[in-house]
Amino acid sequence: MLIADFVRAGLKEQGFTVDYCDNGNDGYLQALDNEYDAIVLDIMVPGKDGLSILKHLRREGRNTPIILLTARNELDDRLQGLNLGADDYIAKPFFVEELVARIHAVIRRGVGERQNFISVGSLKLDRITREVTCHQKAIELTTREFNLLEYLMRSPGRVFTRTQILEHVWGYDFNPNTNVVDVCIQRIRKKIDPINKEESIESIRGVGYRFRQPDIR
Repeated sequence: MLIADFVRAGLKEQGFTVDYCDNGNDGYLQALDNEYDAIVLDIMVPGKDGLSILKHLRREGRNTPIILLTARNELDDRLQGLNLGADDYIAKPFFVEELVARIHAVIRRGVGERQNFISVGSLKLDRITREVTCHQKAIELTTREFNLLEYLMRSPGRVFTRTQILEHVWGYDFNPNTNVVDVCIQRIRKKIDPINKEESIESIRGVGYRFRQPDIR
């Protein structure tokens, strides 16, 4: 029996709903297109390898808990995976009961982290401490600036109109011709862009703004 068949059968017996891909290219796209509670990722998956998938998902700002399946003696792979943002790893061969326990553990941790922490590319935002860092450098934001940045970072790539931003961040109706959103965006850019070395918040002419998806290389 293949490891993938063994894992799928064991997880389904434990009540999990399981999607499966037999190659890294399709798996990466499926992880981008769906919201999963957790991902079990084999480093040696055919196509795009597991570490590349992990790296690109994290650079896309995807914080889904990820458990790596590794060969028993490959310490370098495990260390690299953890440094790239893996939540846990399990060495082959393993008991499915142990994998189930680890999945439950990372899901419990991930729920709190996803609620309190946003990471897109090099920019990280902590909702509890209200701290923002870029390349590990602290960025001082006003309350309004923080709230606006958080709003955009929740959905990188999505375009928000000025009216939507006004209603969410300012909390009451403004004259639609006001430029308070544009002024606030400019202040945020002045603080972030010199550290990030690229435009984080994009202007969409005639529409509004969006937080730029990080480039994948």
